[in-house]
Amino acid sequence: MITPAELLRIGIEARAVVQRTSVFIKEEFGKVAKSAIEDKGLNDLVSYVDKTAEQRLVEGLSLVFPKATFITEEGTTENKISEYYWIIDPLDGTTNFLHGVPHFAISVALVHNNEPIVGIIQDVMRSESYFAVTQQGAFLNDTTIKVSQSKSILESVLGMGFPYSQYTSMDKVAKSLEYFLYNARGLRRMGAAALDLAYVAAGRLDGFYEVNLKAWDVAAGICLVKEAGGVVQDFHGASNYLFGKEIIATNPIIANPLQELVYQFYIEG
Repeated sequence: MITPAELLRIGIEARAVVQRTSVFIKEEFGKVAKSAIEDKGLNDLVSYVDKTAEQRLVEGLSLVFPKATFITEEGTTENKISEYYWIIDPLDGTTNFLHGVPHFAISVALVHNNEPIVGIIQDVMRSESYFAVTQQGAFLNDTTIKVSQSKSILESVLGMGFPYSQYTSMDKVAKSLEYFLYNARGLRRMGAAALDLAYVAAGRLDGFYEVNLKAWDVAAGICLVKEAGGVVQDFHGASNYLFGKEIIATNPIIANPLQELVYQFYIEG
């Protein structure tokens, strides 16, 4: 088992790798030709920027912690789960990036026995570095962050997402949208789940929920929210949120009410 001091070293060095990679992504913003964009699936885009960024992250992180394996979105290296492994999304919010919307991030987590123990989310265009190490707190550019103190759904600003390719749950999404539009202070859908989770950790959003997410969308944010004093659940109120394709992240005060509402809309139907 890694000592807390060693884990902190790994986290700090990994954050430096992420920040160097973000410089490359920022330099390419607005330069990708339409001919260089590939369709991985319906509304699922990728370019050389995603792939090159991922390769740089893998190379750098391999030096930081050689014994860890990788789970990556773009598959530029062998995907393998071991005792310790990195989960990488080199560019969360690719559609925003390719359409000139300056809201996207790098998301990197180190996972031990399926629990994220280091979380790094780099907001590329704002130069905001969200960083957390288990049992050592959560930070935004080295300033400690905490989840909000919102006391009810009615006074909360919530982040959410809706499917962009699998539309079978759209009726459930619509029901939740209608409810929260009337019964929350605000509802945001910004197109980068990693940043939504970072915003929950920083208290900018009071809660976030989404279905059909992948592990690389949420792994770093899970660590951040927990270390910022928040609660992370799946739609059943359990802990199958890393690979379970559903997540709710909130402050502790509204955790149960939000989970019960999301369960009602998405599970009970």
